[in-house]
Amino acid sequence: MNVFFDIHHRSLNKHGEELCGDHVKIVRSPDKIRIVLSDGLGSGVKANILATLTSEIIATMLREGIALEDVLETIIGTLPICQVRQIAYATFTIIEIDRKSLAFTVMNFDNPPLFFFRRGEIVNLEKRTEQILGRDIAIWDGVMERGDFVAMISDGVWYAGLGRTYNFGWGWEQIAAFMSRLLQQPTATAQTVVDGIIRQTTHLYEGEPGDDATLVGLYLRRSKSAIVFTGPPVDKAHDRACVDRVMQFEGRKIICGGTTGNLVARQLGAEIDTVVDSMRKDIPPIAVCPGVDLMTEGILTLAKATEILARADGDLNALPEDPNGAVLLALELLVADEIRFLVGRQINPFYQNPLLPSSVSIRVNLIDKLANLLRSFQKEVIIEYC
Repeated sequence: MNVFFDIHHRSLNKHGEELCGDHVKIVRSPDKIRIVLSDGLGSGVKANILATLTSEIIATMLREGIALEDVLETIIGTLPICQVRQIAYATFTIIEIDRKSLAFTVMNFDNPPLFFFRRGEIVNLEKRTEQILGRDIAIWDGVMERGDFVAMISDGVWYAGLGRTYNFGWGWEQIAAFMSRLLQQPTATAQTVVDGIIRQTTHLYEGEPGDDATLVGLYLRRSKSAIVFTGPPVDKAHDRACVDRVMQFEGRKIICGGTTGNLVARQLGAEIDTVVDSMRKDIPPIAVCPGVDLMTEGILTLAKATEILARADGDLNALPEDPNGAVLLALELLVADEIRFLVGRQINPFYQNPLLPSSVSIRVNLIDKLANLLRSFQKEVIIEYC
């Protein structure tokens, strides 16, 4: 099944605090996806340390293949109890999803209950409770389908508006109804839903959150893929195979580099038309080639696009509106969920001056930097060299 695990999370700090007392950790492996949300007792530095430590320990143990039940027993046995309030110093929610079967398990220790939506409507999953070292753990199991949405919150979202708009805070039912409306928008993504809830949370707190508030959303949707071909292959005999690879790819096709663009056009027997209006002082123009969704210059445009993406911090709405090559490339990469880079290692004669590094090292380092940035935005990135 062509699916993508669209994950997004956002937090609000308690008013007056520099650090958030909630912490989210996402662990991806070839067979599973695991998300941990921990809420440290109180707020500020102490809560931040408690939440971070709890989520990092859980994530590390899961990454090492330790069974979920054993992880819980270790954490429950480790977490100290506040002697005054008689509650744990940190609460947590864990979701574990099998990539192939889409079966999932959620284990919740003292955080608000799980939200699960199918076709935009809330579904009340059957909950069971197990005791681990005397503590009640809420557990939900199920199998996801494409279009399902799962959300976890800290109690700062739950109690938004307490004593203001709502006597007892926003509450689970009202949050679920608001989330359902966001999910039924035709352009809904994990980010639009999470951002919408956090905006409303801020509004209910009248801009001064009374507690740290965090929402994690996972939206299982159709994957959007892109391939970026940059740099000719070392062996010219592989030119045709690389071009065929790109043209047969099911997704957006992007070419970065003048030499690479000419190679593609030559193999396709096509003409390239330069879009002069797209040229900027520091960004070369884009070009149009039949069968290719975006064709740009190479090193300069890739470097500028990386800079733009870093400034936007993964937010589509924060991209500049100027339709130049770097902005268009950044847009393509942000819209895509899965990005495959096909990177040629052929030396560009322009860089043969011994005082200059080779274009290969520049390109490889640049692609590595760009790939790491995209992964920080929860993109699936694969790099292949030719």
